[in-house]
Amino acid sequence: MIGRRRYAALAAGIAVTLVLSACGAGGRPDEGEGGGGAETGVTETSVKVGAHFPLTGVAAPGYSEIPTGTQAYFDFVNAAGGVHGRQIEYIFRDDAYNPTQTSQVVNELVLQDQVFAIMGGLGTPTHSAVVDFLNSEGVPDLFVSSGSLLWDQPQENPMTFGWQPDYEVEGKIIGQYVAENFPDARVGLFLQDDDFGRDGELGARRYLEDQIVGAERYTPGNTDVAPQIAALQAAGADLVIGFNVPSYTALSQLESLQLNYRPQWIYSNVGSDPALVGSLLARFSEGAVTDAGLLEGVITTEYLPGVDQPDNPWTQLFQRVWDEHGGEGELTNFRVYGMAEAYTFVQALQAAGPDPTREGIVEAIEQAGSTWEGPWAAPFRYSPERHAGISGVQVTRITGGTTENLTPVLVTDNGDVPITEGPGEPAQPPADGIPDVPPVS
Repeated sequence: MIGRRRYAALAAGIAVTLVLSACGAGGRPDEGEGGGGAETGVTETSVKVGAHFPLTGVAAPGYSEIPTGTQAYFDFVNAAGGVHGRQIEYIFRDDAYNPTQTSQVVNELVLQDQVFAIMGGLGTPTHSAVVDFLNSEGVPDLFVSSGSLLWDQPQENPMTFGWQPDYEVEGKIIGQYVAENFPDARVGLFLQDDDFGRDGELGARRYLEDQIVGAERYTPGNTDVAPQIAALQAAGADLVIGFNVPSYTALSQLESLQLNYRPQWIYSNVGSDPALVGSLLARFSEGAVTDAGLLEGVITTEYLPGVDQPDNPWTQLFQRVWDEHGGEGELTNFRVYGMAEAYTFVQALQAAGPDPTREGIVEAIEQAGSTWEGPWAAPFRYSPERHAGISGVQVTRITGGTTENLTPVLVTDNGDVPITEGPGEPAQPPADGIPDVPPVS
């Protein structure tokens, strides 16, 4: 969500820092490892969960902060006694956003570390490489950090659950907003050429088919988006919707600035974090653009409170968690994301009861997950038939370094399901900052 002119000579340097898309199976428990039923990864005093994230490499900026937020929240819960008397042991490994490396580290987590579950593994191409393995081995594959529709296939992948709003739902809500508020706009689409872009396009076209004048796709890793932006300009698109990751927000803005092309930009939530995009703009432009001011007026979506909302009680809770248990650096929106996922996992573990099993935690999510309250803007869609995550978003605009709400929270589902106003404000956080849900009987 930022702009600046391109220099062809920068392409190689940009490739090095490019942020790619976002948006194992069980071993046998050691004898005597667990109390009670000795479930893999569970002892009388601990439960072990694992995750894969790009801690190094092209996708590390921003995304590497997510597990640090998760770790901080688990440490916060552990300091208060854990869940059913068990400490949560969290192991996250670096996959460098390389699917081959994802397979390697998830195998290690499952077969060597013998984790109880995988939680929050990041990325569509990366996690796709391990979803069959996890399901074939019966390992809970919870709350994937990606909005792909792939995680909502309980018949094929009964152990896998999405978490964030999927890209089709987000695309539908953006599409309706544009149709109602920009009915005369000539709409262009700037799309990542994979499930991310395709699912977002599917949702947007339900409302904008007659307004779309062009759809341009980029291949992750190719930093030259000049042909795509020039094609949208030539098509006369005066409003462009981007389903892209943060690096391509920066690249698209820089190219638009070079071409003196100034459409109304709308970016999906994945690509719109101002702090990260601002840092990428500065890096890609070699300091010619030093802040995220080019994002002023950009429209996007939100489903979690951000660090630009210091008065939000959930932001205040997560700030306290970070202050008490975080590491280096400040609280960021990526760390808030990680904490919110961790909050959900704590609810799932509570619902699984004092003697959690892998099958039991899956059943608990299916039976009770749609009722869980937290910082998310809309309910989860969990049931025995659905493993889909958050059901809606709020359309917002970046202005003055923060965001203003353009709509209430809007909820929908995949396909022809209508869009309706959501249930209202999220629940207030509990006084001690830890959820308290009953076990599922």
